[in-house]
Amino acid sequence: MALTQQFARVTSEYLDRCRDSALTSSGASPGWDPPDSDLLDTGWALWGLIRCCRSTGADPESIAVLDRAVSGDPDGNVGFLDHDEVYDGFGDPPRLLADMPTSAEVAAAVCGFGPGFDIGVREHLTEHFVALREFYRTAARHTQCVVTWVD
Repeated sequence: MALTQQFARVTSEYLDRCRDSALTSSGASPGWDPPDSDLLDTGWALWGLIRCCRSTGADPESIAVLDRAVSGDPDGNVGFLDHDEVYDGFGDPPRLLADMPTSAEVAAAVCGFGPGFDIGVREHLTEHFVALREFYRTAARHTQCVVTWVD
């Protein structure tokens, strides 16, 4: 089973309930179950985008923002989510999509997708980047936190 980058939008009150549940339940379960409409699975596309940005010399600040959006903050106080259900961090929205090589084969190699990646790399990364950006925008509009983890 491949690892994929996951995101959830939740309120701070929801996180407080999860923290309380983890402290009081026998298995330290946070009771993590956000609605499907507040979940996003970007597969491994964003890791390829970050790799591409680094290898093509994109602006380091933009790479850092994208990396933070995917990795979360190291000091996020969500250790109670370090559970089978979910774990780790918060982040801010990314701001830039890097230019991609025009050749699909070269673009796949730059992103680390390897031979046999048979869909348009630019379209694949753009689709997931746009979904992530909109996901963060919606969270900001609703004053929600974003939790990110790899599953």
